[in-house]
Amino acid sequence: MSHYYEENDLERFAELGRYRPELFEIFMNYYQNVMAEGALSVREKALIALAVAHTVQCPYCIDAYTRACLESGSNPEEMTEAVHVAAAIKGGATLIHGVQMHNVTDKVSI
Repeated sequence: MSHYYEENDLERFAELGRYRPELFEIFMNYYQNVMAEGALSVREKALIALAVAHTVQCPYCIDAYTRACLESGSNPEEMTEAVHVAAAIKGGATLIHGVQMHNVTDKVSI
């Protein structure tokens, strides 16, 4: 069965550099430096990336960072907690925009 998101497409990521290789190279250099060991460990960065991947709902990123988390030593409990942190932040961000609704309601109220 064919799906819109094909798991094998993740392996084709480098093809995005076909027409503007210099831009792809700049991005990849930046990405690799960001994801390297620094003030945060590779493991911590993978957990953050997994949480963000769920927030932006990118199936390719979810696949990639699930693997990265496991390869860097995270366990499913930690990974699940990271996803819940993302969900809580996303939920809070959605709710706080209700203040904007209140502002308009107060101005327009009949």
